[in-house]
Amino acid sequence: MQNTQKAILITGCSSGIGFVIATDLKQRGYRVIAACRKPDDIAMLQQKGFEVVQLDLDDSASIRQAAAQVLAMTNGKLYGLFNNAGFGIYGRLETISRQQCEQQFSSNLFGAHELTMLLLPAMRKQGVGRIIQTSSVMGIISTPGRGLYAASKYALEAWSDALRLELRGSGIQVSLIEPGPISTEFTHNVAQTQKDKPVKNPSIAKRFTLPPEALIPVVRHALESPTAKIRYRVTFVTKVMAISKRLLPDRLMDKILANKG
Repeated sequence: MQNTQKAILITGCSSGIGFVIATDLKQRGYRVIAACRKPDDIAMLQQKGFEVVQLDLDDSASIRQAAAQVLAMTNGKLYGLFNNAGFGIYGRLETISRQQCEQQFSSNLFGAHELTMLLLPAMRKQGVGRIIQTSSVMGIISTPGRGLYAASKYALEAWSDALRLELRGSGIQVSLIEPGPISTEFTHNVAQTQKDKPVKNPSIAKRFTLPPEALIPVVRHALESPTAKIRYRVTFVTKVMAISKRLLPDRLMDKILANKG
């Protein structure tokens, strides 16, 4: 498959999943445009040979500027958009303010929406393309202390489902990736509302944690398969939770999930 002319924008490329996927796709022949927020990360990516745009998903002006840059750089021919950037605010709901709710949704949903809608008309004109979102196992289940983050991922899932249906017949396919425990800096960068009682991952999760490289074949498939999957569940934890949520009674799921807070 010849990917040389296929341009893809990937958000959240400073580390973890975004950086690993950007590196793989660049080596695979895609024209990768890497987006990140911090100047130091921009410099690092440029040193590694990436085309980079600065993007703060919590800032509408930054989103508009980045979208305009991408369209100019690609002459309006963008094949793929990987909405990967995001972060988490953890803490019991009683400890979370409305401002923190808005901040969580701004980065994890509102920013992805605005960026996608700015780029979508150009993708529609081509009649082909792929849009991929990084969701989470928390887009399937919600646990004590992770309610706000889960709410933002549940919302991203619903948004993606609607977008997929609205784009039927356009040639643009929409996929969700639900990673589960991946060894990235995400957990260390989580904003904890209760410093004295931080929300920690269950010890059993370590047994099923995969490196970010586990997403490489998933993203390749989402970009290159004639029929991309609607949802890609990457880790054992995500697969088990998805099946359990579908098959088990709600109160039994409550008992299981209550121990993960």
